[in-house]
Amino acid sequence: MVPVFEANAQQTAASSELPPIVVNQQTAKPVAKPATASVKSKKPAKPSTANDVPAVAPAPESAATVQPDAEPAEVVAERAAAGVASTGLGVPATTTTLRSQSLAPDRVATSDTASLLTRAAGVSIYQAGAVSGLPAINGLNDDRVKILLNGMAVSSACANHMNPPLSYADPAQVARIEVVAGVTPVSKGGDSIAGTVIVDSAPPHFAHAGEGAHAAGTISTFYRSNGDQLGTSATAHAATDRVSVDYAGAWARGYDYKDGNGERIASTEYEAQNHSAQVAIKNGGDLFVVQGGLQFIPYQGYVNQRMDMVDNETWFLNMRYLGKFSWGKLDARAFYQHVEHMMDFLPDKKYNLDPMMAMMMPNGRKMPMRTDAEDAGYSIKAEINVSDADTLRIGNEFHHYAIDDWWPPVAGMGMMCCDTYQVLNGATRDRLGTFIEWERQWDRAWSTLLGVRNDMVWMDTGNVQGYNAGAVYGPDAYAFNARDHARTDTNFDATALLRYEPSRTSLVELGYAMKMRSPNLYERYAWSSPVGDTAMTAPQMALNMLGWFGDGNGYTGNLDLKPERAHTASITLGWHSGDGEYGLKVTPYYTYVEDYIGVRKLGDSFGAAHAGFVNLQFTNHDAELYGVNITGAMPLGVTEYGKFALTGVASYVHGENADTGVSLYHMMPFNTRLALTHRFGGWSSAVELDLVAGKHNVDTTRNELETGAYALVNLRTSYEWERWRFDLGVTNLFDTYYEHPLGGIYIEPSMGNRDPALGPREVGNVPSPGRSINVGMTLKF
Repeated sequence: MVPVFEANAQQTAASSELPPIVVNQQTAKPVAKPATASVKSKKPAKPSTANDVPAVAPAPESAATVQPDAEPAEVVAERAAAGVASTGLGVPATTTTLRSQSLAPDRVATSDTASLLTRAAGVSIYQAGAVSGLPAINGLNDDRVKILLNGMAVSSACANHMNPPLSYADPAQVARIEVVAGVTPVSKGGDSIAGTVIVDSAPPHFAHAGEGAHAAGTISTFYRSNGDQLGTSATAHAATDRVSVDYAGAWARGYDYKDGNGERIASTEYEAQNHSAQVAIKNGGDLFVVQGGLQFIPYQGYVNQRMDMVDNETWFLNMRYLGKFSWGKLDARAFYQHVEHMMDFLPDKKYNLDPMMAMMMPNGRKMPMRTDAEDAGYSIKAEINVSDADTLRIGNEFHHYAIDDWWPPVAGMGMMCCDTYQVLNGATRDRLGTFIEWERQWDRAWSTLLGVRNDMVWMDTGNVQGYNAGAVYGPDAYAFNARDHARTDTNFDATALLRYEPSRTSLVELGYAMKMRSPNLYERYAWSSPVGDTAMTAPQMALNMLGWFGDGNGYTGNLDLKPERAHTASITLGWHSGDGEYGLKVTPYYTYVEDYIGVRKLGDSFGAAHAGFVNLQFTNHDAELYGVNITGAMPLGVTEYGKFALTGVASYVHGENADTGVSLYHMMPFNTRLALTHRFGGWSSAVELDLVAGKHNVDTTRNELETGAYALVNLRTSYEWERWRFDLGVTNLFDTYYEHPLGGIYIEPSMGNRDPALGPREVGNVPSPGRSINVGMTLKF
């Protein structure tokens, strides 16, 4: 029996995910074509440049001889559901695509969908709740990243961003992730400057003509030893050749984790459940999809925030029409999502009071904060084959976001009595975007893309009030209400890409983008400011309740903020062997941001409980960022014991305030992930080494703390047998104590008004999780 080597055949075989490399016997089923293969066209043939990790490990493209009817259903379904800008330069060389099979090992290790993105070069995660990480691409974070969930543009409905877009999808429900870093086509951008993340659930797939109805499903479960985390998920599918019905559900729960020293880290518990149902109808070249879902998070601790999530209830409805015609394709979507969210104190914080405060609040701290928000919108995009060499993409989209954010009064607390504190009163943020994009394949080697777009952003909010009209809140509320709140931003984007492929095994891609982003509602409209000179006359508590940075500081908004305008240039150099086994991709980049929304210091925080922290106001200044992303893959050989390979991904970014030279906040230091992978038959294993340099460039305006360098070893293995899949992994094998550079401040030990019996006050970074043994099992039927 001669082993057959199967490897990723994309233009950039070096994947930021550990590329699947499979050793099968000759009796194995025929190998599928790459999942990114496009429908035949008259255009000059050219390989995809997406940094693509397929759902199954396909044979090299040049060697693929499989007939279409031999392709896996997942590959056929993804191709059928591919929308506008899914081929050519619509997928720049800086794109990383992760699919279900390659994501499977990570699902056993995390309940945070955002953490799945770290397989892509240049992506780092602001640490937050266990299911609510905030992604950053090339040093630009959160709202600067455009995130689409099955085409829906949804928003964080919380002053602390406890419910960011990616928190609405459980990892078990994710079938495909596309990360476009840096220079992004205007057809995939808009109101963002960092890049785009597209997360999709499994596309609908149908029975073959004449097959009749068929049904399938999965049941999965996992357990993680650190934090005693447990979860389960299930899918169900039934289809004819015209109609497809799907269900996906997931539930996960975990307690506080322990660090590498065995210490319990408070406020890291969580529970979450997600459910979605989908009905799809196929009629020739037309595809209609209707999807609805529910999410319930009864609690989620926030180790680097003063508050916790004590309730989050969401429902959504999402509709899509995809039509394919002789002239091209039309992709239209409409969606609505409603969120009810509440913050307060979980037991980790609720009862950690000093004796005097405990006498005043015998039932523990209470400070309810509520939001009610909705996202609604549509997008209409068309891709027109103007000629054999020319493609025109046009589109229009609208996104409406509305939110009420209010804090009910707390009886018996003079500072929180006796009115409702109104943070945002009927605030709205509406965006209307229009784009046009032209792609041309000049010959086999040269192709270009040019695109422009306009986004009109309208923002407004009603009048506000504090807990009372006294000296603490009254002057700020009065000053805010006296001003006009309506703002209109006229934003323009432009993208230019040039790709040169001198051979089938190499490419050079040059890119430039000018991108604009308007402030979010809290950056513009948060209104409390430290006008007093003592803890009793300054609304310190109100300032500390706003901010998604995990730094313990107080924040206030700025009605006069301007939109950010980012200029990004990059060059991507890629090489790979003809069979796709070897690969290397290097992308250096530079970004200059005019009117970057940073902060200015207003003064130190008031009160002994907040010593060491500062009060800040959002403000514009210029900023510059530069860095490099690298991915690579190299097989080590085939033996009678299987196939061995070495993969790696590395990133570096430097960002600073161009006006002062101070480092931007939460810049991830140099980091790399190296992995030795092995596959043999149904076995797939890896030994991973995560190396992170010390963080010494810090934002001194925010009193950001440094972190030390560290190295982590992770192990994982999985075995697939008939309808079963078994996963076993160990994260942080040597139980190393470390502090993630983007972990933020460990809030509870930093509080000066907590019970002294809990230990001395200490301001420090959040300790990261120690060793965890993770097991998972999946049954397919």
